[in-house]
Amino acid sequence: MRWSSFPAGPAALAGLVATLTGCVTLGERTATATRPVSPSPSIAAELTPPDLPPRVQPALPEALLEPGATFTLSQVVDIALSTSPVTRQAWRQARAAAAQAGARWAAYYPRLDLIASGSRGQQSPDGREVAPSATWGPAATLSYLLLDFGGRAANAADAHHALLAADWSHEATIQSTVLAVQETYFSYQNAKAQTEAARAAVKQAETALEVAAGRHDVGVATIADVLQARTALSQARFNLAAAEGQVLTLRGALATAMGLPADLPFDVGSLPGEPPLDTVSSAVEPLITQALRRRPDLNASREQAAKAAAKVRSVRSEGLPVISLTASANRTFYEPVLYDHGRDNWTARVLVSYPLFAGFENTQNLRKASEDEAAAQAQSEGLEQQIVLQVWTAYYRLRTAVEQVRAARDLLASAEQSEQVALGRYKEGVGSILDLLTAETALARARAQEIQARADYFIAGARLTHAVGAAVVADTAIVTEERQP
Repeated sequence: MRWSSFPAGPAALAGLVATLTGCVTLGERTATATRPVSPSPSIAAELTPPDLPPRVQPALPEALLEPGATFTLSQVVDIALSTSPVTRQAWRQARAAAAQAGARWAAYYPRLDLIASGSRGQQSPDGREVAPSATWGPAATLSYLLLDFGGRAANAADAHHALLAADWSHEATIQSTVLAVQETYFSYQNAKAQTEAARAAVKQAETALEVAAGRHDVGVATIADVLQARTALSQARFNLAAAEGQVLTLRGALATAMGLPADLPFDVGSLPGEPPLDTVSSAVEPLITQALRRRPDLNASREQAAKAAAKVRSVRSEGLPVISLTASANRTFYEPVLYDHGRDNWTARVLVSYPLFAGFENTQNLRKASEDEAAAQAQSEGLEQQIVLQVWTAYYRLRTAVEQVRAARDLLASAEQSEQVALGRYKEGVGSILDLLTAETALARARAQEIQARADYFIAGARLTHAVGAAVVADTAIVTEERQP
């Protein structure tokens, strides 16, 4: 192809510029055709909501989509982790950090550029004769950094620590998601059990009303006994309605935590009746040690501090000499041909550059990097103290939950016996309706406390597991043993 075959001249250039200008103008008019603005502070602008994309529901086994399907805790957590946008975002950020780390390693490889150039012009050597000429040809340029006194290595270390921090942050996000799902899961089980306890209280209140009405019919009880029993029954039904509403609310919350529609017809198992109270560790110090070694958010903070230290080395290297190698080769063609059709040229050189003075920029950048490193280190130390407190608090909350479960069971046993005695005494005409209703109220409260104590135990166990950094999910047990690396 000859260079003269390309269109040239003022007319062609003007046409090309007009075409490009027209495209830009059309784009601007399209972008600014509609500018909705509110006429006053009290009136909203007239905006058209965008079309929503179709909702994509996660693929679930058919058995779990059948009405009345029961999810285990492990299934709930697996679904939540696979559908959660939070964990997906953290994962994408880790992948981006990996790509950035790979890009930093490019400085260890030579750089090769291929260039093609061409030019056309005209000269008038004697002021009258016009001599058009053209040159074109390919060229290759090679450059390689030989030595920069640690800057290249510091930049690679900076990106490497950023990648590790992103990976640890991803794991921390996973563990936080697991904890949130576990808390909602056990809260939902607690609400279901509380509903069953409320139904039992309604049955007891109905029994008390039947007994009071029977005694009134035979003339051995007053109408006051019937009214008091009826009032207690109404209160029990009120409590049952509130408990049933709480069940539906928490079931929707659990479905949302799983990334599923709130109206999905599913269920989970019942709150375990026999918590493994003897599986709790007998000492808190090993758990603290594990947390300081394994907590992903703490490790992410440590990697951020190491990243800041690498940044200091990188900034320091900017004030040191740089030795690099450059080489280039090209072939140039001429028209009209002067001596020969083309010429080959090449050059190679070693460059040494040393920044003597840049307005104290490097000094200030180094000072800033050093302060950022100190701040990152202080943040890591502060987080370490918080984690120790979290483990300490979670451990003793779990120990307290164990004792509360045992005390609640004793309280429930005593309340059941008291209610039976009060009912028997009232049937025999020895006790009063007030004693019976008081015993039934105490029994209902004892049932609710025992259920709440069991739920608190499982939630406390999940929080302790999260506090020590052990991503363990157990359906019926609290696991606090250290996970092997």
